[in-house]
Amino acid sequence: MKVALVTLGCDKNTVDSERYLAQLIDHGAVQVDDASTAEIIIVNTCGFIDAAKRESIDAIVEAGRMKSDGAAQAVVAVGCMIERHRDELADVLPEVDLFLGASEMDQLVPRLREKGLIGDSVVAHPGVRVYAGDSPAVRYLKISEGCDHGCAFCAIPLMRGKHRSFGLDEIVREAQLLELQGAREVSLVAQDLAHYGRDRRDGVRLPELLEALVKETSISWFRNLYLYSAGITPRLLEVIAAEPRILRYLDMPMQHASDAVLERMRRPERKKTIREKVARFRDAVPNLAIRTTCIVGFPGETDDDFQQLLDFLEEMQFERVGAFTYSPQDGTRAAEMVDDVPEGVKRDRLERLTDLQRAITAERYELRVGTRAHALVERRTDEADGRTARTVGRLPWQADDIDGVTWLDTDAPIGSFVDVEVTDVVDDYDFSARVISVLDAPAIPARAASRELPLATIGSFGR
Repeated sequence: MKVALVTLGCDKNTVDSERYLAQLIDHGAVQVDDASTAEIIIVNTCGFIDAAKRESIDAIVEAGRMKSDGAAQAVVAVGCMIERHRDELADVLPEVDLFLGASEMDQLVPRLREKGLIGDSVVAHPGVRVYAGDSPAVRYLKISEGCDHGCAFCAIPLMRGKHRSFGLDEIVREAQLLELQGAREVSLVAQDLAHYGRDRRDGVRLPELLEALVKETSISWFRNLYLYSAGITPRLLEVIAAEPRILRYLDMPMQHASDAVLERMRRPERKKTIREKVARFRDAVPNLAIRTTCIVGFPGETDDDFQQLLDFLEEMQFERVGAFTYSPQDGTRAAEMVDDVPEGVKRDRLERLTDLQRAITAERYELRVGTRAHALVERRTDEADGRTARTVGRLPWQADDIDGVTWLDTDAPIGSFVDVEVTDVVDDYDFSARVISVLDAPAIPARAASRELPLATIGSFGR
């Protein structure tokens, strides 16, 4: 049975999709990239904000059209949006043959088998995750599921449940499997990485997990994505500063800088605390790149509140800022508030914030010009500037898919690391760089390849 899987939303959804694919292939399915040729189309949905929901519904409708016009025999909708809105979606999307929420990952194979869409016998498979992203050299490693934070605007706890940390040994084994599959960079993902281990009794927290991953694998880069600043401890900063394989990069969602808005959002910190912590982070980890996230147009946000946010961003000089407009989510505390900021005002504020941060990022990036760094080579393209094919990589302060790329002047093997000199900032968020030398070629490290690794580890995650 040919299966196509469409993944929407965050990196945590990418991990889930890779596990779905592994389960299906273990039962005889064949993955295809072109959904129009698939016999089963699976859409892994996102339900975080309204725009993500619309994108998910559009993808399901398109899959349904392929079912009517092409080879598809079944459309399956899974993931966060289904977890929250299964009943109403079932009424309006009759083309969907199976709905499964994010908490029902282990039901995919049994339910498809009931429908006669996949086989009964398990086929031997060399791993438990099947690559589903844009670059096999870059993989995501989910270290926990769910969230205990009570942010007023966020429905993730309603979709993903309470926070559950996975065991250290399980995470290390999964990282080893990703290494065997060619991972050169592994990004750790969770709703809040800094919350890792608080629900366990083994004393292991994020610093100890990072140290174990460095010790037990040969993966070159580890990146920390999405940590609440409240949980970033001196011990964690010490580990990042001491270990060159842990990138000097923090993805730290701030959401706002007006204390009045932060209080209504039920965020754990206020402007003064954030300011002090950012200074402490940068002092403890020289050359640290910080990315943050902001919401504009939250209920009650005044012109003064928004100006405070702009002023704070200018003061803090974050390398990158992701921003989006507020939209009420059913079941959240904020949904009970009056959504009193007009949509036009929200869009105008988002544009003003984006323009400001573009200028800040340009200034921060100009400071990188003339410096030397290592870059991970990701792909070659014919699209750059309409000229000849060019090699594309990323520098340590550029996270996959969100922080731009670096255009290299010399070809190098995909998946290799190169030593470069940064020569210019391109189109606001990209760099150009001169390759000084190729540091290595992609290969399975002998130390990892010699291990006997269990193949049935990941299926228990997230249940």
